[in-house]
Amino acid sequence: MRRRLSLTATFAAVSLVALAVLGAALVASMAQLLQRQALEHAVRTAQAYVSAGVGERVSLANWQTGQIDPPVVTSLRKNLHPDATMIRLQLWTHDATNLFDSDASTDDEPNHARLAAATVDGQLSTELVASGDFAGVVPSTSMGLEQVLSVYVPIYDTAMRVDPAAKYQPVGAAEVVLDYSPTLAATRDAVVTIGIITILGLGLVWALLFRTVHNASRRLRASSEENARLALLDPLTGLPNRRLLNERLETAVSDALRDGKHVGLLLLDIDRFKEINDSLGHDRGDQLLVQAADRLRAIVRETDTVARLGGDEFAILLKTVRSVADGVMFAERVLEVFDAPYEIDGLVLHVETSIGLALFPDHADDMQSLLKLADVAMYIAKAGRRGMSVYEADGDTNSPARLILLGDLRRALDSGDQLSVHYQAKLDLESKTVVGLEALLRWNHPLRGMVPPSEFIPLAEQTGLVHTVTDRVMRMVLTQQRAWIDEGLEIPVAVNLSALNLAEPELDRRIARLLEEYDVPARLLEFEITESAIMQDPERAAETLRRIAAMGSTIALDDFGIGNTSISQLRDLPIDTLKIDRSFISDMTNGNEVLVKVVTDLAHEFSMVAVAEGVELPETAERLRLLGCDIAQGFLYARPVPASELPDVLATYGMLTPAVLLD
Repeated sequence: MRRRLSLTATFAAVSLVALAVLGAALVASMAQLLQRQALEHAVRTAQAYVSAGVGERVSLANWQTGQIDPPVVTSLRKNLHPDATMIRLQLWTHDATNLFDSDASTDDEPNHARLAAATVDGQLSTELVASGDFAGVVPSTSMGLEQVLSVYVPIYDTAMRVDPAAKYQPVGAAEVVLDYSPTLAATRDAVVTIGIITILGLGLVWALLFRTVHNASRRLRASSEENARLALLDPLTGLPNRRLLNERLETAVSDALRDGKHVGLLLLDIDRFKEINDSLGHDRGDQLLVQAADRLRAIVRETDTVARLGGDEFAILLKTVRSVADGVMFAERVLEVFDAPYEIDGLVLHVETSIGLALFPDHADDMQSLLKLADVAMYIAKAGRRGMSVYEADGDTNSPARLILLGDLRRALDSGDQLSVHYQAKLDLESKTVVGLEALLRWNHPLRGMVPPSEFIPLAEQTGLVHTVTDRVMRMVLTQQRAWIDEGLEIPVAVNLSALNLAEPELDRRIARLLEEYDVPARLLEFEITESAIMQDPERAAETLRRIAAMGSTIALDDFGIGNTSISQLRDLPIDTLKIDRSFISDMTNGNEVLVKVVTDLAHEFSMVAVAEGVELPETAERLRLLGCDIAQGFLYARPVPASELPDVLATYGMLTPAVLLD
């Protein structure tokens, strides 16, 4: 492929050609002007001599008789221009008689056409009859015309009418031959001088224009290069951005594939960074990111790359790494870097990070897969609060089938007609009456039918879509409660919250806005949260739950007994209900009865209600009642049903006046 010329080179070539053409045109025009002026000067010289010199010496009688006296001839020859400008003079009468010829050695025949032109219509006829370089020979009147021409003297031959003193009609014609060599030499010198001046002037103009364009082009190129550089860098930290990381990662993978080496990729983000941004302000959040970038930049090799991918997410490309173990060692070093506190505007912050590690070709066989698998590993590290995690295929939930399911779930949330809420009754074990409901989300897929919650709820939590799901569930529940309230029935409904919901800084405000929007009392909305969700961030979870409880809603701790909640934590949490995990209920005959009794007594000790999940047998229900358990929930009493079927459940167990729910 031919290389394109630069802007400066293109301008230099085009402008040089243009100025050269312009210069040549100017010199040619000046040469023509000078030559025309020289011709006019030669004619004026000839006319002046004929008018003065000839008119004074040759009388009218001479013209009429066609003869002049020898003294007149001698006088005419002697009075040719002393500078030898005039080479030859001939005089002709009307009848073409040669009255005088300064060159006596020739016997030319008259040019009747020229004489006619000169004498009849009075038009001046000038013709350059010879040209050449003057050889330094100055013709004299004693030389013949052939001799003059033999030395290539440039001459002008001019024929004109003779009208002595302008008193008579033209009496004849005169032919004057002038030596043009001095004029030609002067014209050439003038043209050369003009040419030199033009070349120098245009050259100076071109140099100034070229310098201007060159400087402008250099500034433009520098600006373009700077813009291109900035386009590959993060403006806040100065680190390479995602685009530059992709370029370097692609190169590293290509080199590793050729050389049989390994490439390591670490993705990491700052835990609870959104909370720092929201509580301390974005300026301090930016300062934290800059300090984190500086720390990461300080520990990598020159061949490695630290990049900021956006927000609080960073990437570290290890161009060459020997094994997974080496990658793990480097990840542990990154964790140590984050262990040191950050000081921002006098505030001391302790920050943690979650790191995902994947290697080429150990885990992925191309660049895009490596990025994806490192991201999966980072999510696993964050979800399990491990600090660092190496990619494992068993933990990858991003299979094509799950990605398709995720897309279907997003469309289901947009459509609004695939998702519904079913309600499962909770009964008082003493009175066998319904005391509340649990809202359970159901998804009726248009092709797959009913999708188990165990498939799509974890997927929603892994992708952050759980916020939208929870909002949809609460709106459907509050819409139904508003309808029940309008019909005279108030019944508490429990809604499940995930760990990601608890991490929302304004969860309580969002719940308050929804309660106000649907005009539903807070006491009719209960929130169930699992032990594992609380333990991911106990302090934050406790604070969020306290704000929700302060609104008037109740809190239930779901699946109690399988987590790590301590007695002191349980005492400090605003919990109203302990739900005993179904695994203990279904296996009470094999020693779990004691555990159920302990949990029940613990709940009562802290003024909580004990709820047993998964009750399916009458004897199990009776045993739970004898152990002091307050409420039971399970298939023994009712399966989860849509709101339209709830009146039948309430009618079966005689809660209040179920007729109010019937159309």
